[in-house]
Amino acid sequence: MKWIYILAGILIYAKFLILPNPESSASVLSGVESIVNDSGIPNAVTAIILRNRLYDTIFEVVVFTIATMGVYFLLGNEKPLASIHQFSDQPSIILARLGATISALVGIELAIRGHLTPGGGFAAGVAGGTAIGLIAITSSPDWMMGIYQRYRASFWEKISVLIFIVLSLMTLAGLELPPGQFGDLFSGGVIPVLNILVGIKVALGSWAVILLFIRYRGLF
Repeated sequence: MKWIYILAGILIYAKFLILPNPESSASVLSGVESIVNDSGIPNAVTAIILRNRLYDTIFEVVVFTIATMGVYFLLGNEKPLASIHQFSDQPSIILARLGATISALVGIELAIRGHLTPGGGFAAGVAGGTAIGLIAITSSPDWMMGIYQRYRASFWEKISVLIFIVLSLMTLAGLELPPGQFGDLFSGGVIPVLNILVGIKVALGSWAVILLFIRYRGLF
């Protein structure tokens, strides 16, 4: 009897793998087309994140902000390291800074055109944070902190979060920008602006976290 159950299970799984469900595929395709048509942008993933699931995305941004504040809270009472070991050989420095330049350019591209091509605000912020991290491992922590404070990166991070929340609430209330021409850079209403704001917030938040960990934990 046991072998009958095993054979039945194998046949059922073989059916799942070999025989697709055409009705399911058609419904998924029609759902994607509906999302793209309603949002006015070709990137359905960005449309879902910044339109269909905008309420959830607001709290995702808030959670990232709270995580950054948590790093400040946990490391604020510790003493900075007396010395921080960094890359000193010239080839490593050149490669790291070249990678930082490429990551920064990719981050800008993902933020500006993330609603048209694969990408978006979170991916742009990760690319920007990667660029900052590569610069941080080859530069003086005091110099990095001086740049962070001189350009008031913490202030602009908070401003980007506030603007994102305000625009998101306006969108949820039904106040939307003109959708523009499908496929154009200025299309999708407020979605490109939200992409850029999320990219700025994630990149600047990553900058703060990287500086704190290097200052109190070092690189290695």
